Amino acid sequence: MTAELIDLTPLGGVVADAAWRDEVRRLVDERDAVLLAHNYQLPEIQDIADHTGDSLALSRIAAASEASTIVFCGVHFMAETAKILAPDKTVLIPDARAGCSLADSITGAQLRAWKAEHPGAVVVSYVNTTAEVKAETDICCTSSNAVDVVASIPADREVLFCPDQFLGAHVRRETGRDNIHIWAGECHVHAGINGPELAERAAANPDADLFIHPECGCATSALYLAGEGIVPSEQVKILSTGDMVAQAKATKAKSVLVATEVGMLHQLRQAAPGIEFKAVNDRASCGYMKMITPAALLRALRENRDEVHVDPETAARARGAVQRMVEIGNPGGGE
Repeated sequence: MTAELIDLTPLGGVVADAAWRDEVRRLVDERDAVLLAHNYQLPEIQDIADHTGDSLALSRIAAASEASTIVFCGVHFMAETAKILAPDKTVLIPDARAGCSLADSITGAQLRAWKAEHPGAVVVSYVNTTAEVKAETDICCTSSNAVDVVASIPADREVLFCPDQFLGAHVRRETGRDNIHIWAGECHVHAGINGPELAERAAANPDADLFIHPECGCATSALYLAGEGIVPSEQVKILSTGDMVAQAKATKAKSVLVATEVGMLHQLRQAAPGIEFKAVNDRASCGYMKMITPAALLRALRENRDEVHVDPETAARARGAVQRMVEIGNPGGGE
C-alpha cells in the first residue's frame, strides 16, 4: 500500500481504487480471512466482500467458513452474532464504534425486569439485538420468520416480543394474537420512513412495486394503501432485505419503490439491472453502517483490530436462542 493513497476523501481517508482493492484482497488472503459485508454498507465495501447479505445469513456463512478470521463489515451486534455462531474464530469489525439504535433500545437488565413482570411468558427477540439480550431470550427470530416463530408458541402462552415495535405490530397483525406484548424500540432510520411520504411516492409511481421492510414506520400505511385499493395489493410486498433481493429477480415491475436503508439499492440494482429502484426516503442512511469506510477496513486488516469478544457463558445461552429459531424452520433473511 503506497503512502499517496492516504488522502482526505469522503470515503474515510483512503481512495477506494485498484491499489486499495489489491491491498485489501492481499491482506484478506494473508490473514486467512473471509470478508463479509451487510447490504447497507457503502458500495465500495459491498463490492470487495467475499459475501454480501443480511446479518444472519452472513453469520451462518461465517460459521461454516474454513477461514480462521471473520472480518464483518456491519454494525456491532452483527459481528457479535458471528462470534456467537463461530466462537473459535477471530472476528474483527472495522470500527467498533459502529452501533445500532435498535439493538441499543433494550438491555439485558431491562429484558430481565420485563420478564419478571410476566412470569411464564416466552421471550422472542429479533436477531437485531446484543448478545446479552439474546442470552435472556427463549427464541430468536428474523424479519422473514418472526410470524412463524410466534405462531409456533402455544396460544395460551404470553409472548414478549422485542425490540422492534414495527416488526412486532406486523407479527400481531399476521397472527391475530392478543397476548403478545411489544417492546417500544425502533431503528431510527427505518422509523423515519413514514406513511405520508410513501403515499406521495406511490401516487407519483402508480405502476411501481413497493418493497417495504417490516421495521419501517410506513409498513402499516403500505397495507392501508393496499386495503383501500389505492395501490393494488399484489404490488405491496413486506420483505426482509434478503427477500428483497429474491423478489427483485422475480418481479415483473419496471420500477420499485424501496422502503429501507438506502444502501440496499446497490444490491437490488445488481440483482436486477433492468429495473428502476428508487428509495421512498433517499435520506434513510444509517450513519453507523457508513462508519465502515475503506480506511477503516484497511486499518482492521493491517492492525488486526477491532476484535469482537463475547463472554463464553453469554455466547452459549445466546446460541441456544438462535438454534431454537433454526429448529422451528428456515430462518430466511436476518433483517
